[in-house]
Amino acid sequence: MEQPNWKVRYVYLTEQFKNPERFLLKIQEIAKRGDFTLGQEARDFELEYAKKFGIKHAIGVGNGTDALFLSFRALGIKEGDEVITAPNSFIATAGAIATAGARPVFADVRDDYTIDPEAVEKAITSKTRAIVPVHLFGNPADMYPILDIAKRHNLFVIEDAAQSSSVMYDNKYVGSFGDAAGFSFHPQKIVNIWGDGGMITTNNDALAEKLRLWRNHGLKNRDEVIFFAHNSRLDTIQAAIASIVLSEVEGNTEKRAQNAALYDQLLSDLEPKVHIPKRDLCKVPVKPIYTLYVIQTEQQKELIKFLKNQGIEALVHYPIPIHLQEAAKYLGYKKGDFPVCEKQAETMVTLPIHQYLKPKDIHYVCEAIHQFCIQN
Repeated sequence: MEQPNWKVRYVYLTEQFKNPERFLLKIQEIAKRGDFTLGQEARDFELEYAKKFGIKHAIGVGNGTDALFLSFRALGIKEGDEVITAPNSFIATAGAIATAGARPVFADVRDDYTIDPEAVEKAITSKTRAIVPVHLFGNPADMYPILDIAKRHNLFVIEDAAQSSSVMYDNKYVGSFGDAAGFSFHPQKIVNIWGDGGMITTNNDALAEKLRLWRNHGLKNRDEVIFFAHNSRLDTIQAAIASIVLSEVEGNTEKRAQNAALYDQLLSDLEPKVHIPKRDLCKVPVKPIYTLYVIQTEQQKELIKFLKNQGIEALVHYPIPIHLQEAAKYLGYKKGDFPVCEKQAETMVTLPIHQYLKPKDIHYVCEAIHQFCIQN
């Protein structure tokens, strides 16, 4: 199928890595040492990550899904337990709960796309063991009400921060609030690598020690295994790439914030035809990082088609909520159970937001959206 001649791309990886020499030099050093598994760069990156985001422990794993899955296993979440999360996340959130043996239970979300604490409390049963708030699209979940609920009901809190390295809530980085948190280094994340990778963060010393066993077969050392576990280690080569990208995260997130502010300004006159969700629903200061920039319109499909014809790459994250996926049929949910999430899925449009956009690109996108609204 012929590809459109994009004028404004959503994907930016070819721009980010068009001069890969500094990454390749680091890989060459590792190759000469043959230090590929749990190597020095992986250990160094764990320390860098923990220090940068003000968290006591960072444990590198194979991907963001494993970061959640292994956290559940290390916390003892098992078959028969229930874990509450949002239905509007990427399917990996619920998938990690299910493959750990527990039952995903959903609670509706707010206008900022994050889980509604009031809905969380209503979803708690005698079988609930944990809450998984998702910091979605780079927006922080409202952590203090969630932590209060968890404390009153004696529940674990595992943050799904896959899309949210460097997001702040009340002047603290996400990933530092719950019992544990999972981050992703997938190529489309803010801290991204050349494949899959992830990180678990925790301030709990005993849990960190257990997680290091869970990610490496349960091995105490080369010859002694404490318990049978999984193999999910962040590759040394990928850790080296992540370390370089991490050093640039402030500049990249600041550029995205500038892009988002320009979008906000240029699209503000289109309400209610084009809705920009509120980002100030928390009662504390927050700093989103705009992993994605998502607007809402009743003419979702028509706008995406129009933008494509103008050479603008726009997407939907995520068109089918998790509770309506075939994989979730056994949970017994139906359309209408989570109206806010479902309405968002029918109206969301993700616009390009990456750090390589120029102001003229954003003006071009916004002019196209204005043209669409005039014609429709």
